[in-house]
Amino acid sequence: MRIKEHPILGKLPEANEVTLVVDGKKIKAYEGEMISAALIASGIYTFRYTSKKKEPRGVFCAIGRCTDCVMEVNGRPNVRTCVTPVEDNMVINTQKGLGVWHGGRG
Repeated sequence: MRIKEHPILGKLPEANEVTLVVDGKKIKAYEGEMISAALIASGIYTFRYTSKKKEPRGVFCAIGRCTDCVMEVNGRPNVRTCVTPVEDNMVINTQKGLGVWHGGRG
């Protein structure tokens, strides 16, 4: 679910639709939105699992200060999804523990 009209911010601006691959599944997103917003709009709320207790985590602060929303993005672990804008064809995976570097773009 996306907020298409906000009482203070107004209407959601028009944006091009892009595709993300999240844990092997394609989802729709819009240019200019953060990865976390696209995931939540698609019903995905667990972004990582903690290393010790394997507990699920999602968005907490939403301003890039904590690490609850980190995921593996294009093979790079620990990307803060709340402050990282989407790009067409991004490959995003739920992070387990501290994450593993797999190479990839950027």
